[in-house]
Amino acid sequence: MIVIEDLATRPELREPALGLGGEFLQHGLAGLLAKSSHLAARWPEYFLVLLEDGVPVARTAAVPVGFPTAERPELPDHGWDAALIWAAEDLLSSRETKTLIALEVMVAPGRRGGGLATKALEALKKRASETGMRKLVVPVRPAGKENEPGLSFEDYIARRRADGLPEDPWLRTHERLGARFRKVAPFAMTVTGTFAQWKAWTGVELQDGLTAVPGGIAPVLASSALDVGVYTEPNAWLEHPVDEAGTG
Repeated sequence: MIVIEDLATRPELREPALGLGGEFLQHGLAGLLAKSSHLAARWPEYFLVLLEDGVPVARTAAVPVGFPTAERPELPDHGWDAALIWAAEDLLSSRETKTLIALEVMVAPGRRGGGLATKALEALKKRASETGMRKLVVPVRPAGKENEPGLSFEDYIARRRADGLPEDPWLRTHERLGARFRKVAPFAMTVTGTFAQWKAWTGVELQDGLTAVPGGIAPVLASSALDVGVYTEPNAWLEHPVDEAGTG
């Protein structure tokens, strides 16, 4: 039986939940902030943990933002990174927040493909409704794109099965739950590091130019002369309907 808790009532679950993984993406802005005690302390009601027999098997985290506004008529091109900047700006300015942006849904490696991601998304939609949010938007990272890092992102997400649903399983999960595509976030997340750091993070020696790395849905652009590798990941912004009745 799956039990869903949040850090507002179970703060001790933070470290076990973060232990589910995150790969090199934890070294980007979104990953670093999502792991920080500040995020968990400020919005613990939006950090949900799925437990089975008391053990975390999945987690999801989100932040509330003011969107849309006159200054923010569209979802940001910078995806996760911009979502966290918006959340910080809104917190400092006390702006009204009526949109929830999901930062991640993470499932334990040995439990993927068993419906836990769907349960986590459903729980987050329910929480958005319960807390008066009007929208739930997600910068979706298509899981299957890792197998084709060199393929155009737009071409990849355009693929459809015979039944009309997306070929990518994670995009398909969102669409089955009612999500609709809004736009591509071409710079959803950026991770920068030295050649030595990338070796430590991924086990791969970067080469000048483009290098595919495990877990990446795009290649790393590297320069040995500058000793730097830059990973810029596109995502797809999807919007989920939120039940105003609060029933999820």
